[in-house]
Amino acid sequence: MSKKRIVALISCFLLLVAIVGVLAQSSEAKTHLKLATGTKGGTYYPVGVALAGLINEKLSSSPEGITIEALTTDGSFQNIELLKTNVSQLAILESLIGALAWRGMEKYSGRPMHGMRSITTLWEDVVHFLVRAEKAKTGNVMDLLRFGKDGFSMGKEGSGTRISTEIILTNLQIYPEKVFTVVGLGYEDSFLALQKGKISGMNTPGGLPVNAVTEAFSKIGAKNLRILDFTKDQADYVNCPLRVWSPYVIPANTYPGQTHPVNSIAQPNFLAVRQNVDDDVVYLLTKTIYENLPSLKKAHQAVSSMHLKKALKSLPVPLHPGALKYYKEQGMEIPDHLFPDY
Repeated sequence: MSKKRIVALISCFLLLVAIVGVLAQSSEAKTHLKLATGTKGGTYYPVGVALAGLINEKLSSSPEGITIEALTTDGSFQNIELLKTNVSQLAILESLIGALAWRGMEKYSGRPMHGMRSITTLWEDVVHFLVRAEKAKTGNVMDLLRFGKDGFSMGKEGSGTRISTEIILTNLQIYPEKVFTVVGLGYEDSFLALQKGKISGMNTPGGLPVNAVTEAFSKIGAKNLRILDFTKDQADYVNCPLRVWSPYVIPANTYPGQTHPVNSIAQPNFLAVRQNVDDDVVYLLTKTIYENLPSLKKAHQAVSSMHLKKALKSLPVPLHPGALKYYKEQGMEIPDHLFPDY
């Protein structure tokens, strides 16, 4: 073998070693995260897909090589378990469920989920206590005390809607079983029961507009229905001690024939992350979301109200240090309860 051929072979070998080294470094730098969302028929899944698409587009070729895979799930309760077991590292959660898990309350009694942190508020679910007009003597939520034995749908047993309705009412000292007949139906079935006169009211929280409420106003008629109001004091009572609800005005004409605004309350859905996800990774996720909000909003209407100034609104668990770093850079004031417990 000639000297030149030996030199050439050595050069090729060294180049191959260098390429393998670069590929190894690249592989080590890759960060693949799984995002627990919800069912394909709901809002969590398409929003999760939009978030994953944004991150994959902007960060997959970054030095960190961050990619996200959106998982279909049954929603917040399952998402908590997926975070806990590290099947997913990110999750979209209802704030109430996040708060209960964080504090070890209700079904999480004795086993608080302290291994998660928050990144940002996403969109708000607005409470709709919708009743037949004859049941709205004053138009305030306390009208439920005079509901009689008529049926009121509080959501399916064990659902987030059912739990949130129970907490809202008991915080106002309205005890459901004592003031009306409790009915457990999903949103569409609640509307159908209301239309057929089988129940006289329902609570269907969600992002505006809620389809079941739209159908009710369209088919039953605005003059026959009323969305009950909350006063500021009532909103404060509801909000203690979980700090997930805040006053929310449903604008006039959100629903067919609804000519006046409604003073309701709302809680956000939020993006949660496992505590042990790298700080730099979460910082980049947060930064990328807020530097690309216009494209995210185009991807799904549910996040159309997202804004940096609302990023911390009613978050139920402390911020991840990576997210905290970004918000500090933006000069935002961070509430004490959102600082991570290092």
